[in-house]
Amino acid sequence: MGDENMSEWLEQVEPLTLKGQIRMPYAWWAGEVGSRFLLGLRDEKAFWGTRCPECRAVYVPPKQNCGRCFVDTDEWVKVANEGVVTSHTVVHFEHPNHPAKAPFAYALVQLDGADGALLHIIKQDLDRLQTGVRVQAVFKEEREGNIRDVDCFRIVDGKGQ
Repeated sequence: MGDENMSEWLEQVEPLTLKGQIRMPYAWWAGEVGSRFLLGLRDEKAFWGTRCPECRAVYVPPKQNCGRCFVDTDEWVKVANEGVVTSHTVVHFEHPNHPAKAPFAYALVQLDGADGALLHIIKQDLDRLQTGVRVQAVFKEEREGNIRDVDCFRIVDGKGQ
């Protein structure tokens, strides 16, 4: 259909929209790199990232290829369970899809030893939450091999508690 025909067609049609929500459960394979990251959380209570052989950037969560250099990142490095909040937003309303009961915060956490930030949640001490505050991962006792094996991050003073 050419541009002229499309214009004519649009003039003869009443545009309608349908508003709604669809909940669609699905299973997603994390891949080789993602699986190794999730197994580290589950089995070791540890964060693993990949390092670029050229620019030396450490990616957490890990990436198979460096987004800057476009080369394979096949060197694995263990990073700290602590880091700093680089950005955050506090959630004050309840929703069934939220990972925690409100109020809680979504936070970008740059773990010590990583060059990027990881998105997760903070549940307590929201009055102390600010950019630059130090946080530490709180792992669940029963872990299943997913990002929620880290229950949340908690604010710590100095180098941790």
